[in-house]
Amino acid sequence: MAIKKRGLVLGATTVASVAVVVTGAGIHLSQGQAFFKESPKELIDEVWQLIDHEYVDETFNEQDWQAVRIDYLNREYGSSEDAYEAIREMLEGLGDVYTRFMDPQEFRNMQIDTSGELTGVGIQITQDEDSEEIVVVSPIEQTPAYEAGVLSGDIIRAIDGQTTEGMDLNEAVSLIRGPVNSEVTLTLQRDDETLNVTVNRARIEIHPVRYSYETGNEGGIGYIRLTQFSANAAVEMREAIQELEDRDVTGYVLDLRSNPGGLLYSSIDIAQMWLREGTIVSTVNRQGIVDENAAGDRALTDKPLVVLVDGGSASASEILSGALQDNDRAILVGTKTFGKGLVQSVRGLADGSGVAVTIAKYLTPDGRDINELGIEPDVIVELSEEDRELLAEDREKIGTMEDPQYATAIEVLADLIRGERESAQLGPDQQKAAL
Repeated sequence: MAIKKRGLVLGATTVASVAVVVTGAGIHLSQGQAFFKESPKELIDEVWQLIDHEYVDETFNEQDWQAVRIDYLNREYGSSEDAYEAIREMLEGLGDVYTRFMDPQEFRNMQIDTSGELTGVGIQITQDEDSEEIVVVSPIEQTPAYEAGVLSGDIIRAIDGQTTEGMDLNEAVSLIRGPVNSEVTLTLQRDDETLNVTVNRARIEIHPVRYSYETGNEGGIGYIRLTQFSANAAVEMREAIQELEDRDVTGYVLDLRSNPGGLLYSSIDIAQMWLREGTIVSTVNRQGIVDENAAGDRALTDKPLVVLVDGGSASASEILSGALQDNDRAILVGTKTFGKGLVQSVRGLADGSGVAVTIAKYLTPDGRDINELGIEPDVIVELSEEDRELLAEDREKIGTMEDPQYATAIEVLADLIRGERESAQLGPDQQKAAL
């Protein structure tokens, strides 16, 4: 399956844990608007054709898809909003919240999400497939939402007093976004507690990588926290690894907790920095065609690696952690990941709107289907409610020995370093005996 590298997205600031291929409509906006005004049915049929050719479920949710086309093309549409509503209704029949229509403003919002800069509060949200609740996947570090204490797993019950019950995800995104320096109040449900959090909107430049050198019992440790797979993530990751290698670290902790995803090829590029060989990820469409991405002997380091994951680690995070786990390159510590592994093709339409179509799913190197299942860590470390509150109150404690998951990661890494050191001290015959 040929997929253009520049447009593949896994997760985003508005829609978490979904892969996206963005392609242009090939028509100037003003031409498209005139085209749409003359024949709104053409737009409806264009969407139908995309679903017909690309949708991952060839049964179309057990629907007669040809009959659906006839039904919607036999209707009359008095305005663009009528046609938009008809398209949304048609797509709802697929029973897939990730296959969706975006009006021109929503489509522009989607294109902003992975640019490395955005205007808003700094959260990634998704819509639960069963309950249709709007759920926070994670706040982006050092953003207004992060500083205001919004947490992964919070359910957004209202936005500026407007209930989110029955609300479409894109509508929620539009309400949360707004002018710089304005405020938005989110009503959140956190376990049994309901709280109102007022957040100042800001222009947010995302630097997804932060790193530090820590001194441990087994030598210097490189700690790298990756918060999002944005356009600049691979560049910043390379700089972090190279600088830590220059300091001669003995091992690494890579922190992917609360990382909701981003650009798929950012995750592949980063996987290449840790893996010398082996499959990274494969995608399967409705014909069963597999497109594999493999490591190309471009690793920056072979030193021992522990990866931290949790329920906020989604999509591109799951691709990276799954690749490292299946290739025996890293030990995973934490809790089970989010569990989203769908690939979407996003197409620009004639009037500047767009449609996202689920076209495939992705699998780990061992063929594991991540969607809804997630990735189980090798070492499970649950955080107590007290731990969560401590880390939420003082984010600077994340990635320190007061962070129980990080502390366990350091213990696991020390064992890996000692084991590698002992193995290196054995002679060839002793190594064979040890095997």
